[in-house]
Formats: sequence, C-alpha cells, structure tokens
Amino acid sequence: MISEDRQKLIGVEAVIDKDLAGERLAEAAEASVLLILTDVDKVALNYGKPNQRALDRMSLAESKRYLEEGHFLPGSMGPKVKACIRFLEAGGEKAIITSLNLAGQALRGEAGTLITG
Repeated sequence: MISEDRQKLIGVEAVIDKDLAGERLAEAAEASVLLILTDVDKVALNYGKPNQRALDRMSLAESKRYLEEGHFLPGSMGPKVKACIRFLEAGGEKAIITSLNLAGQALRGEAGTLITG
C-alpha cells in the first residue's frame, strides 16, 4: 500500500492463496496443463466419510457442481478446485490434482484427478 502522501510503501497483512497464484502464473505463461500438488492422491467426494469416493476425472461442469454442493472445503480442496476451474475457463486444456509422489504418473494420465473442459 502507498502512503497518503505517496512517499513510502506501507506493509499490510494479507494472505496469498498458493493455488490461485499458481493458476494465475500458469495462465500468464499460457500453459496448457495446470498441475496442483497436494497431500492426497486424488480429489474425493464426501472426504473423510464412510461413503468417500475418489475421482479419477471430473468435467468442468462437475467440478463447479461439486464445489457448489460443498464437497470441497475452503481451507482444503476448495481453492485447488477453484484454481482448476479458473484455469480451464481461461483456456487451459486440462488440470490435474494429485500428490507430489505421483506427479510424473499424473502427467502421463496414470494417476491423480484429471479435470477437463
């Protein structure tokens, strides 16, 4: 923030969401794939519940619907899915969410959750 007299910068508290920041970077770089690495192998519906179901893939429409239905919490998978939605809406080909140890396999289409338009 700039001071009222425009003579100095003033620090302010802020939170930068790493997933949305990564999406903006991928968009600016005109990347075709957004890979989001997290601590789970796949996105899941009903996470942590007896009826939890891991997803191999989701369409853009399904991603939006599941997010709206509350499957992806704000402090957890929500920002990751939102970043993927924004990336695809901006023209990206595909987005993948997976764990670090499966990154290579996910890029080959063998692991993680693939999200496409």
